[in-house]
Amino acid sequence: MGNEEYIIQWDDMTPEAKAKKERLEQDPSFRTDHMAYMEGMDQISTDIRDKVMSQVESYDEKVYTAADVQAALAHDVCSIEDFKALLSPAAQPFLEQMAEKAAVERRNHFGNSVYLFTPLYIANYCENYCVYCGFNCYNHIHRKKLNMQEIEHEMKVIADSGIEEILMLTGESRHMSDVKYIGEACKLASKYFRNVGLEIYPVNVDEYKYLHECGADYITVFQETYNPDKYETLHLMGHKRVWPYRFEAQERALMGGMRGVGFSALLGLDDFRKDALATALHVYYLQRKYPHAEMSLSCPRLRPIINNDKINPKDVHETQLCQILCAYRIFLPYAGITVSSREVARFRDHIIRFAATKISAGVSTGIGDHEEKYTGKENEAESGDEQFEIADNRSLQEIYDAIKDQGLQPVLNEYIYV
Repeated sequence: MGNEEYIIQWDDMTPEAKAKKERLEQDPSFRTDHMAYMEGMDQISTDIRDKVMSQVESYDEKVYTAADVQAALAHDVCSIEDFKALLSPAAQPFLEQMAEKAAVERRNHFGNSVYLFTPLYIANYCENYCVYCGFNCYNHIHRKKLNMQEIEHEMKVIADSGIEEILMLTGESRHMSDVKYIGEACKLASKYFRNVGLEIYPVNVDEYKYLHECGADYITVFQETYNPDKYETLHLMGHKRVWPYRFEAQERALMGGMRGVGFSALLGLDDFRKDALATALHVYYLQRKYPHAEMSLSCPRLRPIINNDKINPKDVHETQLCQILCAYRIFLPYAGITVSSREVARFRDHIIRFAATKISAGVSTGIGDHEEKYTGKENEAESGDEQFEIADNRSLQEIYDAIKDQGLQPVLNEYIYV
């Protein structure tokens, strides 16, 4: 299961490839061990995974009562047990009180600031078979990898809009988007933006160190689901299949010198309460081990995709998402919380008042189409297909104005380099 798999992306699927895909879906014994590191993957010495998973495995949402929730809300410092109560179904009738407490924590630590950034997808080639993802190697979409001239052009368009923080993303293909290619893109980004983030495939400590030296400030990695058994059924092929290597990505990035790291589960793939618990505890334990680092959480829900029938997605409604975000804010008062354009404008406009601290603006999840979306000018080159559908299509200016209308302060950059 090596680099030959990426060829499937742009060639018509051969009978052999089709047979392999079907066998991967139907025969677990045909898949590689999702808990075994592949050749070349760093194995670091850490106890974070054991701490997180022992808490998740012992979590029983049904044991928490209204009294437990009220006690959690009364405490000045939210313990792990308090957080478990705030995530439980027993907390749902107390959502208004949770929002009020979350709003106090938000004001105490972030004031009225709302930080803005935009993502830039520079490639959508992928070597993984993740059944829920629009980029997966068996999906027949239009693939594209921007060259450095195209990347710089996209960056100029974005920078001209006023954005000063960018998050660069690729599909997970070392063959098509190697570390050197990403590093060169970071060097370009440093010319146009004050804060440069990466959302790429997990890499080793020395590679994170190289990317940081090229200009990357932080990385974000979606664990997708923290349930290893469910993870195995969703990630059937590729380096992403290795659950522990992905789990340890943020710690490797901090060891490589990154200033900040972001965490997330994709809510809806499995039990959302346990995934939310694991995500927050991942942050909690790493905060204590690396107190100098900036840490943040995202809270995406599964968006419509072509393979929903193969996933059996778990519905996560807005009220449940709001409960998770309020619980995050109360439990992790110093952590940033990002709500992406997967959510509708109405929800994002409200959640920044009491939980979220950062939102994306001027978003495109396609490859090479920012000029068309920002200026209306038609692209000369063909763009690559999008990873998923977004729900908030507002421009940067519209989102900026909506934040100000609520008496909050939109912030394009908070870093001063000397």
